[in-house]
Amino acid sequence: MNLVLGFIAGAIITNGIPHLVTGIAGKTHMTPFAKDSSALVNVAWAFVNFALGIWVFNVSGGNLSQLFSLDNYSLAFLVGSLFMALSNAWLFSNPNASFPWFKK
Repeated sequence: MNLVLGFIAGAIITNGIPHLVTGIAGKTHMTPFAKDSSALVNVAWAFVNFALGIWVFNVSGGNLSQLFSLDNYSLAFLVGSLFMALSNAWLFSNPNASFPWFKK
């Protein structure tokens, strides 16, 4: 179960990065709330992702030294991070990207 939580923590924390970067740059970016959320919404959403990811990381029993030890937990975290990075790259490279609940 710790490996699954490590994967989830890596994915959630990584998902916050593009929202933080585009928000700080003052650009709009898709969030679960709207297709073109404002920069402020994106910064807030990034910090929600970071807080949730850190909470999941702590619940799983992980610690920072464990992330750099290349054990099963750190590999699960890195695979989760890679999964989310590739998913975001695929989704956001499509100019017509949207979540299923957005009206077309």
